[in-house]
Amino acid sequence: MENPTPQSFNQQLRERTLNFSASVRDLFLSKKISILDRSAVIQLTRCSCSVSANFRAAARSRSDAEFFAKICIVTEEIDKAQHWLEYLQKIQVLSMEESADVKAECVELVRIFSCIKKKMKDRLER
Repeated sequence: MENPTPQSFNQQLRERTLNFSASVRDLFLSKKISILDRSAVIQLTRCSCSVSANFRAAARSRSDAEFFAKICIVTEEIDKAQHWLEYLQKIQVLSMEESADVKAECVELVRIFSCIKKKMKDRLER
């Protein structure tokens, strides 16, 4: 398999992160959420949207330092999204089955962005 160009890789990740945030929203479309759990649902929704918005900004960065700063935000936000997904599963607002695909994508995105962040850090330290 051929390695993608940086532009096509960025475009694929832009689509994936946007799809991820839309999938998170879709988890709650037909759910009745108690007032006690709404803040966690809102936190998850905000984190997932922040991932896609900040990656989009990172892809348009003007320097490696600016890209690294945005990727740090993306990495933090996708990690928070993973936390809120796990929390909502733990308190049984989401079942493991209904959120399995979104959680799997979240775990993959955590790995991808953590790897990008590490590579950029190494590159900037040279």
